[in-house]
Amino acid sequence: MKEFIKYTLATIVGMIIVTLLTIFAGIMMVAGALSAMSTEEEVEVDKNSVMVINLNGVMNERTQDMTIPFMNGLDEKVLGLEDYIKSIEKARDNENIKGIYIEAGMFAPDSYASLQEMRKALLDFKKSGKWIIAYGDTYTQGAYYLASVADKLYLNPEGHIEWKGMASTPVFYKDLMAKFGVKMQLAKVGAYKSAPETFTADEMSDANREQITAFITGIWDNVKKDVADSRKVSVDSLDSYADRIVMFDAPENYIKMNLVDSIVYARDMKPVVRKQLGLEADDDISQITAEEMTLVKAERRPGEEIAVYYACGDIVDDVTGMQSASEVINGRQVCKDLERLENDDDVKAVVLRINSGGGSAYASEQIWYSIKKLKEKKPVVVSMGGMAASGGYYMSCIADKIIAEPTTLTGSIGIFGMFPDFSGLLTEKLGVKFDEVKTNRNGTFGATLARPFNEEEMSYLNTYIDRGYKLFRQRVADGRKMSVEEVEKIAQGHVWLGQDAVKIGLVDKLGTLGDAVKEAAALAKIGEFRTRNYPARKTWMETLTEGVGDNSYINNQLRSFAGEYYEPLRLLKTMNMQNAIQARIPYSINVK
Repeated sequence: MKEFIKYTLATIVGMIIVTLLTIFAGIMMVAGALSAMSTEEEVEVDKNSVMVINLNGVMNERTQDMTIPFMNGLDEKVLGLEDYIKSIEKARDNENIKGIYIEAGMFAPDSYASLQEMRKALLDFKKSGKWIIAYGDTYTQGAYYLASVADKLYLNPEGHIEWKGMASTPVFYKDLMAKFGVKMQLAKVGAYKSAPETFTADEMSDANREQITAFITGIWDNVKKDVADSRKVSVDSLDSYADRIVMFDAPENYIKMNLVDSIVYARDMKPVVRKQLGLEADDDISQITAEEMTLVKAERRPGEEIAVYYACGDIVDDVTGMQSASEVINGRQVCKDLERLENDDDVKAVVLRINSGGGSAYASEQIWYSIKKLKEKKPVVVSMGGMAASGGYYMSCIADKIIAEPTTLTGSIGIFGMFPDFSGLLTEKLGVKFDEVKTNRNGTFGATLARPFNEEEMSYLNTYIDRGYKLFRQRVADGRKMSVEEVEKIAQGHVWLGQDAVKIGLVDKLGTLGDAVKEAAALAKIGEFRTRNYPARKTWMETLTEGVGDNSYINNQLRSFAGEYYEPLRLLKTMNMQNAIQARIPYSINVK
């Protein structure tokens, strides 16, 4: 028996040791792979090369390192707008790059404002005397808008072009929540402040319908004009094509419409590119991807440093207790970062690149104050991306100058508080009973799920919300040198396109991030300058540890799966982590 126990224990110990060694070896292999992955070697560009831009997947403001997907054999990075622009500019200035080949696919950019900025970079590339060719098995509307800038545009014989205009189809959950005995209690200021409608209404309010109609019409007008200029097609014709859903037309008809130049299979594009490069039929094509182009060594520009600080995503007080810091504007961290830039003597000016629909009103105020202190020491210019609205505009309004794209969504000056009432679910449907004792009349305020807020409690909340709105409005008035009365006329939660925001004084001028950098240099009175992006991208270890939670890759997959339902459902999931008082536009703008 002793021998049996001895051998059994020895076997168990051996299995434990082998398991531990296996785990250790696995960790070392992963660490080795990640270490190799984190080392980015400089890339050389061969003479007579073409840069390939693959329009596929999601494009956000910043590039995302996909540590875990890479380990599964997927792409290491999902390029963001910042790196697409960088690669195009490097290709423009590199004498070995002769042209760009765009391969269109199922492309999902975060906004048409981002597409406008990338399109302008491609137009600038063409001005250098270089060519652009585009090919697609199919073109989404956004991909076609971008690819239409090409000198020649090709389509697969079995492909199609999505061209149908703009639409917005908000989703409403009020009746669904009612089935579970849940409803939202709302305190808000602003007739146009439509964010809560998703949970408190079953259709768009008249004010919200008015503003959504205005901005999707404005975006569509920009898209039509740009495509008409590039393809030499009238705007009226483009509207006519959209009305009859030409995506179902025979591909050869697109040639008659002048939407494409030729119908070819993908493999037959190689001779086209060879001809552009002046190659013989059997010559290899030297090509480099947009991602690889970002690793091409560029000459270090002399001059003073201008910091470009990216602030993208929902505005939150802090990420403590949340699953992930990915794609949020962490108020506490942003304030620390801005203070460092304020005290960095090497930084002569700061450009804030904002792409946010807002979030916590409290965090927005804290960031506003940090920008105010920063502005006292050096120029601050805001460059607006797809949106800089509500809390995103709260952050922006104190800057020396604000520059936006024509289709940027901005404004939305207003706040609200939304409080879920679970009493119907708990007491009526689940049969949970509550009792209470208290020392004061409102002692149970916010401390019980047994009942909704009463009339007195809601009056206090409305007073609090109104005070926050008045502060927001005053911040805008002070920052934009307007009277409070002037701000009120354009506030009330109204969302404006960048091109309209210029006319009413919320934005100074239209332009790109590059234009904002030049403006900052002019304000700082510096000639030669160079830029540096902040905050630094996450290390592979940060990406790995974040990967076990709510990382960008998982979010992108959920976003792709849930579509327009992603943002509202994500809000419900994180409701208890959100600040009760919100300065944000609708959770999902839902422009298609």
